[in-house]
Amino acid sequence: MTDVLATLDLAGVTDKAGLMDRCLRDLGLPDYFGRNWDALADVLSDPGLWPEGAVVIVVRNWQSYAKERPDEWGIAREVFSGASAVTVALALGGSS
Repeated sequence: MTDVLATLDLAGVTDKAGLMDRCLRDLGLPDYFGRNWDALADVLSDPGLWPEGAVVIVVRNWQSYAKERPDEWGIAREVFSGASAVTVALALGGSS
C-alpha cells in the first residue's frame, strides 16, 4: 500500500468560494464538484475519487482564513473531520 500525499494550500483564501476553488484546483476534484459544503463532504468520502491506498491531505496556510472567517472554518473542519476516504491533517508550522 502506497501513501498518497496531497497539499491544500489556503494562502490568500479569504472566503468560502475561494476555499472551494482552491479545493478544486489543489486536490484535482472533478468538474462536477458543486463547490458547497455537502459536495466537499461527498468528494472527501468517495473512495472512487482517490487513488488506492492511504490518502493524506495536508492543509497549509489555513490560519488567516480561520481567523477571518471563523464560522466558515468551523464548518470546513467538520467536513475535514468527517471525511472517510481521506485523512485531512492541518499543518501547524510556518509556511513551509
